[in-house]
Amino acid sequence: MTLSLRGRLLIGVISLVFVGLLVSGVATFKLLEHSLVGRIDAQLASGQSEARTALGSTQRIQGPPPSTFPTGTVIELLGPDGSVLATKVSEPPFVTPSSARPILPKSLPVAGTDTPSSPFTVAGTNGVSQFRVTDWPEDSFNGDTVVIAIPLTDVQSTLSQLLLLESLIGTGVLIATAVLAFVLIELGLRPLRRMGAAAGMIAAGDLSRRVEPATTRTEIGRLGLALNAMLSQIESAFAQSKASEHRLRRFIADASHELRTPLTSIRGYSEMLRRGASESPADSDLARRRIEEESVRMSTLVDDMLLIARLDQGRPLETKPVDLQAIARDAVDDARVVAPQRDITLQASAPIVVNGDDTRLRQVMGNLMRNALVHTPTRTPIEVAVSTEDSVARVSVADHGPGLPREDAHRIFEPFYRADPSRSRDSGGAGLGLSIVSAVVAAHGGRVKVRETSGGGATFEVELPLALQSN
Repeated sequence: MTLSLRGRLLIGVISLVFVGLLVSGVATFKLLEHSLVGRIDAQLASGQSEARTALGSTQRIQGPPPSTFPTGTVIELLGPDGSVLATKVSEPPFVTPSSARPILPKSLPVAGTDTPSSPFTVAGTNGVSQFRVTDWPEDSFNGDTVVIAIPLTDVQSTLSQLLLLESLIGTGVLIATAVLAFVLIELGLRPLRRMGAAAGMIAAGDLSRRVEPATTRTEIGRLGLALNAMLSQIESAFAQSKASEHRLRRFIADASHELRTPLTSIRGYSEMLRRGASESPADSDLARRRIEEESVRMSTLVDDMLLIARLDQGRPLETKPVDLQAIARDAVDDARVVAPQRDITLQASAPIVVNGDDTRLRQVMGNLMRNALVHTPTRTPIEVAVSTEDSVARVSVADHGPGLPREDAHRIFEPFYRADPSRSRDSGGAGLGLSIVSAVVAAHGGRVKVRETSGGGATFEVELPLALQSN
């Protein structure tokens, strides 16, 4: 049977207290018994003169002063054959003499003339009393043996009272300890029960639940802090997993939607050719041209999706020193050729070098410039700037068009998202341009953000860490 933590603690505390009380009680009992018996032994050792006097001898020997024997002390004179020649019992007046007598062994341990033997204990004739006995041969009685037997009644009574008192006190202490330990263990385990209840709710799906107490002042509180930290990480990981799954589902749905259009067009023009478009040269040329255009569009879309997937998987890019000033200048030159009617300016006073993939960084600048050209009126100026600040390279592309609604600013970098749903795919693309910008910049350890341009419009800013310059 497996005991609960409460039961094991309670049994452990009570057992420890019981052992402590038992050891202290036995030690106290033995020490008191030794002390009381030692006092009686001292009376036996100093009672020779009093014993002689009690037996009628007038001879005195040098030694300690005579002692007064306790009530019931028996003094006997034994002959050589062990017969009792004389008996004296110490009894106070007006007290009925005790009938208990010591039961002496057949052979007494005599030490020598006038030298008492070591005290020893014998039983009494009443079967209850015990006596402490000593003996010696006495010259004043012609070598007969004198025996002194002091009853241990008072000692036994005192020890019995001590045993009873220790039993009562020990029982009371054990009961009080059990009650107090139970209360303290209940109070101590209450936080653990609350933690268990919270853990059950968390297991049921409530990941926002936290355990209590959570404080550094107690061991259980520190456990609560550790559990809450772990729960926060689990909740964050679970939220990220759900968000990733949601993004994946949306990405797959959007990709399917985007691929459906060129596939439908290719299928339709293929059907046109099969039904006899070859009989009409104009229709045949149109069908082949549109099939080729949609195939190119679909290939570009697939390549863009593959790039985003690779960047999300953390695949390494080519890393070498790249001059952002040169990339920005080439992107501005290309935009001026495409839109000669626009005022496109570049601010870049000196070369700015970062470590990265030249092809992908050129793709970033190209997508930002295309985004500004496509989503602003024809003659809207575009301003490009390249600068550095605190070991960070900053590239900004600012336009003065209609700008972005606030609700679209935080979603503009999501795949397949279009701030203007009314735009066609021919003019607005598949919605992967800014997603590629965000993924490439993140792969380079930088970040991209969008803010409102002063006076109206949108400004996209890319921040990348500068390349470390070797001495």
